[in-house]
Amino acid sequence: MSYVIDVYKQKVPVQKNIISFGTDIAMFPQLIAGPIVKYSAIFDQLNKRTVNLTMFGQGTQLFIIGLCKKVLIANNIGILWQSIKADSLEISVLSAWLGLIAFGFQIYFDFSGYSDMAMGLGKMFGFDLPRNFNYPYISRSITEFWRRWHITLGAWFREYVYIPLGGNRAGILKQIRNILIVWFLTGLWHGASWNFVLWGLYYGFLLTMEKFFLLEWLDKRKSWIGHLYTLFLVTMGWILFEFQSKSLALGYFCTMFGLGSHVLYDQQALYYLHSNGLLMILAATGSTPLLNKLLSSLKERGSEELWQTISPVVYLLLIFLCTAYLVNESYNPFLYFRF
Repeated sequence: MSYVIDVYKQKVPVQKNIISFGTDIAMFPQLIAGPIVKYSAIFDQLNKRTVNLTMFGQGTQLFIIGLCKKVLIANNIGILWQSIKADSLEISVLSAWLGLIAFGFQIYFDFSGYSDMAMGLGKMFGFDLPRNFNYPYISRSITEFWRRWHITLGAWFREYVYIPLGGNRAGILKQIRNILIVWFLTGLWHGASWNFVLWGLYYGFLLTMEKFFLLEWLDKRKSWIGHLYTLFLVTMGWILFEFQSKSLALGYFCTMFGLGSHVLYDQQALYYLHSNGLLMILAATGSTPLLNKLLSSLKERGSEELWQTISPVVYLLLIFLCTAYLVNESYNPFLYFRF
């Protein structure tokens, strides 16, 4: 679609090289899960790109980082969510919150890990694919969250749906219509099920509210208010995203807020917290730029040469650890491939 539309709009010339065209269609680093690359963004690279040892090494490092996100964090924290979800009718309030937070971390590290691996593979072959995530959980509004989460999908819908519909140039009512159409399609893109449609419209409604008045209100408040507001609404949105059954989604929502006969906490919840607390802290830290800032700070203090010396050993240890987990564990789904 991207190729046909970009050629139709004369943004790029017709591709007459069957090898270059076939490369764009068949290139495995950019699957539907992302990064979703517009043809116009990759046209020049299809015709001319640099393949060298430096880029291959950078791609390998990025691939290993993505694999660690997927195997070491997403898979392990996903086991917690699967345990809680399987017993969702009998769990405590604390278990319900732990489970949904775990799911939020699982889908982030699974999806961003895959995207990093795709970008790394692309770089190995000389392609500079666009970034797909930029620490979305540090956002202070839903608008900012979607500028940081699945960036290439948002850019694709904006380029090929929102702007052709008129964008924000056709008056307020049509602008609202355009936003809701985009988010209806965004939900449907994730799966042919009403829970995904409701999830998409949920965000369409929130983004509309922010665009016309809520974002201005948030900008005048302290940053922690925006952080809590965003994390809460995103976490609630994961209920719609994960449960195809409306009754199960409503039941889980009620459990989280203590509606019904569910206790605040029990021994099972304390066990989940105790056995997964360190992993949750690691996931929360990895969801922020803290580790990157720490590494940059060490380099600025003259430790860059030391890092260049030890980094090959670190990456080898990480790939060994990931391989060991993949061999020993049976729970290795690519979560986002379901959608």
